Amino acid sequence: MVSPCFVIPVYNHEGAIAGTLASLRDFGLPCVLVDDGCSPACRTELERLAREQGDWLHLVVREKNGGKGAAVKTGLRAACELGFSHGIQVDADGQHNPADIPQFIRHCKAQPRALVCGYPVYDRSVPTARLLGRYLTHVWVWINTLSLEIRDSMCGLRCYPLASAVALIDEEFTGDRMDFDPEILVRWHWRGEPLLQVPVQVCYPADGVSHFRGLEDNMLISAMHTRLFFGMLARQLRRLKSETAL
Repeated sequence: MVSPCFVIPVYNHEGAIAGTLASLRDFGLPCVLVDDGCSPACRTELERLAREQGDWLHLVVREKNGGKGAAVKTGLRAACELGFSHGIQVDADGQHNPADIPQFIRHCKAQPRALVCGYPVYDRSVPTARLLGRYLTHVWVWINTLSLEIRDSMCGLRCYPLASAVALIDEEFTGDRMDFDPEILVRWHWRGEPLLQVPVQVCYPADGVSHFRGLEDNMLISAMHTRLFFGMLARQLRRLKSETAL
């Protein structure tokens, strides 16, 4: 039986999270909120929301901030332990369009083994630097998968089949911060798991809060691409040896 829920990592988005939840509530799905070591103000807001809307919210608290990837992994594990089959990852800051959610629900029911991942259709609010940085990551993802299959590896709107996703993050290393989203897709591809990609609308609110740390996160992403590149080479060497042995 397919039973999806939302998984939302939250780090100091106290001004946006209530609106994000309000935009999702009508879909009738439970929601796992992950407090990723938030500030007292944000933690108070999350606790208030959990008290007032506890019929559909499950609040999971990480005492220390671990990064977006760590929070998503905590949320996916918690959703799996709660008995849900799929976790629809949504960013807390409201940049995703709720009108795109039904296609994720529809696809996870039609193809429950597939990871359904959004690829963004931007409006004019997108910063040029973000576009350039994403393109560089796309190129490395194509190299590390030896494939053009993954259209966008950084979109935060996606639906994970929980059993397969939790098995992957328990068995293989994945980054804990902004490097998580692209890395898990590459490793998902390496495992030969099915992937569906759907267009989604993305906007960048003028007063939005970004936790992307320019130097630190770019270094982590560079290290992730390097790690995956050597992993790809090792995979190819093993394949060549196997074919030679035959």
